[in-house]
Amino acid sequence: MDDRFDRRELLLHLGDILAALSCLNDANEPGASVAHLAQKHASLQDFAFLRALAPTMTVAEFNTRVARSFFLWPSELLEAELNRDGLASTVQQNLFDGNPDGWNAYIGYVQKKVKWFGVGLSNHGKDALAEPSHDVANEVGPVEAPVKVVPAAEVDAREEKKGWPWPKPRSTS
Repeated sequence: MDDRFDRRELLLHLGDILAALSCLNDANEPGASVAHLAQKHASLQDFAFLRALAPTMTVAEFNTRVARSFFLWPSELLEAELNRDGLASTVQQNLFDGNPDGWNAYIGYVQKKVKWFGVGLSNHGKDALAEPSHDVANEVGPVEAPVKVVPAAEVDAREEKKGWPWPKPRSTS
């Protein structure tokens, strides 16, 4: 399956997330709600996905949730086999926990470019409160990356890039 354009769109979206994060941090109001700042600052008007966030989410909380939601995206987007559910579920679980309406709005936004994003994931928390009942900003815990078992033969193999996005080696004969 040729999904390079979907990968590109998700990478561009990640860039937009980071740009919004930078603009929010430039406002230097970590306790302010993202929704309030998005209305107040022209630099945030173009980030439509911010409207899907819970109305009381603060900049500090957004920082924490974005880091937890997107830290694996760069490496996942470079994998030969794209883990579609994994990409979407980390965002759902971390950025939209307890906000099913926001999640639905967000996947609608992303699906304008990447049709499969979020498809097949249950809308966990349908009966949950619109806001999480816990303070995510103070819940700092270790985040573990998935463990991959590499066969011994591959460990000793020469380090060369194979597969997407690197082309297959051409023969020299």
